[in-house]
Amino acid sequence: MKGKYEVNEYIGVPVTTNQSGAYVVDLPDSEVRFHSWRTGKHTKGQLKQLGQVFLTENNLAIAVIATQPIAFKDRHEYTPMQRFTSAFINDTDLKRLKQLLETK
Repeated sequence: MKGKYEVNEYIGVPVTTNQSGAYVVDLPDSEVRFHSWRTGKHTKGQLKQLGQVFLTENNLAIAVIATQPIAFKDRHEYTPMQRFTSAFINDTDLKRLKQLLETK
């Protein structure tokens, strides 16, 4: 079908930069909230691995903690993302956030 594209859900958390310019999650575990976004028709870049940072359409930086495919027909249930960056969160934060996601 013309116009169809692969759609994935990206579960992530907002991140900020520290004084060194690295992306970090500076919230205590009790305040971390996971949200979902999806690839859109005009999404730039590709996911290389978990922990990668992407930008939303409002330029909010989000770290990908988990991903899963979604049906093309269900894509409107999720907010589209803008583009992937080449930045990643550190492995310690990623491991901690994966464990938090599994418990929620």
